[in-house]
Amino acid sequence: MTTTEELVAQVNKILDDIGIDMDGLFETFDIPSISYRLKENLSLLQDLEDDLSRRVGEATPSVMGMGKKDRDPHLQWIYKKKRNRVLALERLRAAITAHKMALALISANYTFFLGKKLMSIDELTKENVERVKAVPNPVQLGRVEVLPYLAYSGDVLRLLARESIEVRESFKLIKGKLREKGTVRTHGLRIEVEYWENNRLKKDRINLPTDADIEAELRQRYGRRFRWRVLSFVKTMGVLINNHYTVDNLALAYSILDPQNGVKKLGLDLFRYYFLTSETERESLGLYPNIKLCIDCHYSIFDLPFMDEPDFKTGYGSMFLIRKCEMEKALSGRRRDIANIPNHLLGGVLLYGMSEYTEEKVAELLGINADELVEAIKKFVISGLHKKLFADTKKFEKFMPKSDKAKQFLALLQG
Repeated sequence: MTTTEELVAQVNKILDDIGIDMDGLFETFDIPSISYRLKENLSLLQDLEDDLSRRVGEATPSVMGMGKKDRDPHLQWIYKKKRNRVLALERLRAAITAHKMALALISANYTFFLGKKLMSIDELTKENVERVKAVPNPVQLGRVEVLPYLAYSGDVLRLLARESIEVRESFKLIKGKLREKGTVRTHGLRIEVEYWENNRLKKDRINLPTDADIEAELRQRYGRRFRWRVLSFVKTMGVLINNHYTVDNLALAYSILDPQNGVKKLGLDLFRYYFLTSETERESLGLYPNIKLCIDCHYSIFDLPFMDEPDFKTGYGSMFLIRKCEMEKALSGRRRDIANIPNHLLGGVLLYGMSEYTEEKVAELLGINADELVEAIKKFVISGLHKKLFADTKKFEKFMPKSDKAKQFLALLQG
């Protein structure tokens, strides 16, 4: 049986070799070959991760609190050895996440055929991989172009160190956007007031509208002797992606792909991801491990694709996503009425109904076929669900069957 130190050295060597092998594999960009190699690598890495995590555990001892003179050299050696083990485990988990993301991205965007037989990535073998064809799906999820730039070796910082300053700055920007907490603006202020009454100091908590004159309102209630502080104004929610391995891989891939507009492209891809899929699909896709299934607050990364819109304001992109998730829940019991509308087209229908965009603009924004979107809108109108989901249905009137228009005209004539 190998010692833990030998296992750590073996893990680092295997990850270095994977990094070199994958670089060569992406030169041809043969999707079946890449998929097979990723599948084999992932199986090996997961076995190593199981073994190493059992030996290492999660806690890391630290000597930061000790002065140089107080540090026992024998203890320092033990701490250093433990730290090297934990770093190898972290690197291994980052590499596993990169492989999972790559396989999920390929599965979402390609269909595999061996002759006329439909295949899954799990069925790829060394014997049949050269005969398998990968056919691109009509609707793209994520961005296939980032595949060569994920951290398959797990060493994100070393890969980043090879790049230009522009790429490093883009990496920091993307990572900052993905790590920020979502915000929810409240409709009012929660205020704590300390005031004097009958020579006693008392405390009270009140709610005021955000546009209120706070000093005047408090003076009217509590007299002249008081002090106050705001308890809550903007409520913060959790991060968009609760997995730092996913965040690191996305930041690295998009910053290398496009240092200038990488964060904007990622924002658009995430926006499309939510609109083109249902909550049930997002549970199993694995495209972005540990991403929120639904958006319930504002994240600034969703604003970036819409900064040039004439009516842009903070929360523009998040507002669409919040409403989309609310409508998904409203449709949960009625999905059978529109079973002939695929999820990606249903997302387009909902965006068309909640925005000022034309059907052509919606199709361009989501990367879907405009003619198919129009057909989906017509089916949605026939189901009558547009009246239940949208207060203003004027945009849908031109898609109504002629018989319905005639009925409306007669109803107007009859008063």
